Amino acid sequence: MFLKGKKGLIIGVANNKSIAFGIAKQCAAQGAELAFTYLDDRFIKRVEPLANELGSTKVYPLDASKPEQIKELKESLEKDFGKLDFIVHSIAFAPKEGLSGRFYDISKEAFNIAMEISVFSLIEITKELKPIMNEGCSILTLSYYGGVKYIPNYNLMGVAKAALEMTVKYLAEDLGKDSIRVNAISAGPIKTLAASGISDFSFMLKWNSAHAPLKKNVTIEEVGNSGMYLVSPLSSGVTGEIHYVDCGFNIMGMPAVIFEDGQKPKIAWNGEDN
Repeated sequence: MFLKGKKGLIIGVANNKSIAFGIAKQCAAQGAELAFTYLDDRFIKRVEPLANELGSTKVYPLDASKPEQIKELKESLEKDFGKLDFIVHSIAFAPKEGLSGRFYDISKEAFNIAMEISVFSLIEITKELKPIMNEGCSILTLSYYGGVKYIPNYNLMGVAKAALEMTVKYLAEDLGKDSIRVNAISAGPIKTLAASGISDFSFMLKWNSAHAPLKKNVTIEEVGNSGMYLVSPLSSGVTGEIHYVDCGFNIMGMPAVIFEDGQKPKIAWNGEDN
């Protein structure tokens, strides 16, 4: 088992459909001992049973907007769990106004909230927990294609993911000298609790499955396998990478459209068929 004897912290599980849970499940299957966090009292009843399912009783509160809770998390982990071999950071948030309407109408307050929770939390958590990271520790966060290309209704989260991806690269360089790796997975759309806040998400799923080379949407199990690889010694030479797990959708410049009779479609340019 690739993670036998390793200890990891999973941040951001909301339910059994969460990408973070998919990663945690595959890590546990490879022998990892896990600790989990939950946002507040609304989520502890969801997270504790999932942690127990994976053999963990280590569940701690963490609201990433509260620095004191990050400090308390570090102290609790050091006391109850010991040092860490990997961290999965799967938290992001933007106020509803940031996911609809005209982009230029987004308020400064909404912008700051999205950046604090979705981006700066990775920096702050990394800095606070660094003293309890073992040599070779791996940090993994989650991004999305909307951070590099325009995606309808993703709006402010797209800007936040762009910032997150560059944060991964700068952290990777900065922490490389300490033998700590930092990577991100850019997963294809998955029907998670977070995704439910994006308008027309069902259409996004259909579009991706129709146009991805593998003609399907990615699953949390598939993302989980890639996540396990990136936090394990299997990827010891990999850092600063944005690893796409999206059935190949990100390689497409335009849809490959062919009619059932094998004929190419006709496209009208300026009123003329070509």
